Amino acid sequence: MRKPAKKHGPKAEMNVVPYIDVMLVLLVIFMVTAPMLTQGIKIELPKVAAQALASDAQQQILTLSVQAGGGYYWSLGSELNTEKHTDSAVSLDEMTAKVSAIIAARGDTQVYIRADQDAGYATVVAGIAALQQGGVSNLGLITEAPQ
Repeated sequence: MRKPAKKHGPKAEMNVVPYIDVMLVLLVIFMVTAPMLTQGIKIELPKVAAQALASDAQQQILTLSVQAGGGYYWSLGSELNTEKHTDSAVSLDEMTAKVSAIIAARGDTQVYIRADQDAGYATVVAGIAALQQGGVSNLGLITEAPQ
């Protein structure tokens, strides 16, 4: 006795519907668990009042540098200068008084701050806050590209 001939031969296709179901379940699991994986380190940041500042191309530029030990020095001119300094101050109060006098003489002065990488964050932020309280309205930060 002969078997009846099949109309269709064996199929060499793979049924992917169960795999799609598994992938959708995994997607839902990752979407639910991803927000729970947020990690961080709790730190105590200094609290100072700061605001966004506008800039103008026709301004006098004061480049203030903060040393690792907490000292300050600056250069004053028509362009950004990080090589030489015009004046210096040992304390925050002395720096604030001298820079406030410069700002009072010419109110559109742009101040750029550059800090030593070993200078404390609180020292730099305290300097920024003191400058803003002393009348500085245009403030920027200078960084260097890694080598």
